[in-house]
Amino acid sequence: MTAPIPRDIPDLPAVPMPPPSLLPSPVPARAVVPPVRRPLAATYRLLLAATAITAAAVELLLGNPTRVLSYFTIQSTLLLALVTLASARRAWTARHPLPGGLTGATLLYVVMAALVHHTLLADAKPAFSMTGETGLLETAAAHALHTVIPLAALLDWLLLSPSARTHILQATTWMLYPLAYLAFTLVRGELLPGNPAAYLYPFLDVTRDGYRSVLANALLVGLAFYALAALLVALDHVRPHPVRRLR
Repeated sequence: MTAPIPRDIPDLPAVPMPPPSLLPSPVPARAVVPPVRRPLAATYRLLLAATAITAAAVELLLGNPTRVLSYFTIQSTLLLALVTLASARRAWTARHPLPGGLTGATLLYVVMAALVHHTLLADAKPAFSMTGETGLLETAAAHALHTVIPLAALLDWLLLSPSARTHILQATTWMLYPLAYLAFTLVRGELLPGNPAAYLYPFLDVTRDGYRSVLANALLVGLAFYALAALLVALDHVRPHPVRRLR
């Protein structure tokens, strides 16, 4: 026979248990957090895109369209207009934002074009103009392209775009377009020998300065490009997330 089971069992010491650990979810946060409509952001971006298109159109009307379209400023501004229109549509229809690598690259190009203009071209003699004109309309369009639009794009990125969506490796891939543009402008100059407008930018004028000076200038601009790209990535990871109430 077995011993009877006692009715009262004394309290046993609690067995220590490790805290439950949460396993990483294979589902990204964006898949479970539904986006919301952001009409304020959409309206701002529509105005920015309209300003960019208008300024580029004025330059195209005032100058030779083929030549004007060859400028880095015009190309980057039109790219900004397309990306901004797509971003406005996504904000209006409550869709997820465009990839951070795309918006970061677009911002980099317009800001760098503005910095190059203000540091190397604004005080050039003779006065630099993409159209050859110096009237009021040309001045207003140039001011919009090199000051108003880059600042507005930067504000959009800082205040209305999600943060921490870029990484330093993207800064290298962002340099592919400027390198391709350098090759384009040098080849274009070689294909237009004797043409005073063969080279679009005075600091890339091989006829006047030779390849050694031009390549040295291009290297300095390229290093500034990469430094700005790295700065944007670092800033993207320290800036606060945009206020969600701004919609």
